[in-house]
Amino acid sequence: MSTPRTTSSTDATLHQRRRPLTPAELDAIPWLNLLAPADRERAVDDLRIAEAEPGEYMCRMGRPVTYWFGVIDGLLKMSSDNAEGQTMTFTGVPPGGWFGEGTALKRETYRYNIQALRKSLVAGLHVDTFHWLLDHSIAFNRFVMNQLNERLGQFIAAREIDRMTNPDIRVARSLASLFNPVLYPGVGEVLRITQQELAYLAGLSRQRVNEALNALEAQAVIRVEYGGLRVLDLQALRSKVFTRPLT
Repeated sequence: MSTPRTTSSTDATLHQRRRPLTPAELDAIPWLNLLAPADRERAVDDLRIAEAEPGEYMCRMGRPVTYWFGVIDGLLKMSSDNAEGQTMTFTGVPPGGWFGEGTALKRETYRYNIQALRKSLVAGLHVDTFHWLLDHSIAFNRFVMNQLNERLGQFIAAREIDRMTNPDIRVARSLASLFNPVLYPGVGEVLRITQQELAYLAGLSRQRVNEALNALEAQAVIRVEYGGLRVLDLQALRSKVFTRPLT
């Protein structure tokens, strides 16, 4: 008689691996301390977190919304696939970023995929609790409204980035989108990202991204540090037209 097979942490789904958050993980959620004590208590009771493996999906196109998600640590990619099988990347989601509020508001199916680019701690608030907070908390409403406003600007910029052919500007704008203090308050001045991860987000080869980062660093816009990038001039990343000297 064979022994029943137990489920390991690698076999279990992201939903099955969820657990309550630690105090330190709760402190990393930007909207939690905006709530009144009773509202905060309800949110904390409902919040769950799990570690996503590289390549694992949190959201898939066509599936119904169940949670409003946020990144406690790691890096995610938001993208969609068209009928021809081509993938369009909208943005990355670094630490501090919460996403999917539009889908949660409408309780509709996802129109995009969310995938982990590396091991990431992802928290989730059930969509029913999300709506309960909208009904009971003015502070939560304001946070979500600010999120939607910033997200609109972000996706307008993403459309512009997708049409750019200059790799230096494309990388600069992709980096700038990750240094948004409203959407991603957990990033700070240093973004922990690899060249390959940035290549996925910018839609370029790793070699092109490396060349662009060298050019941006030479113009004192960023500084490449061990394991990440430090922004020296965020406004330049957002708006400057970068050109390389003729050789």
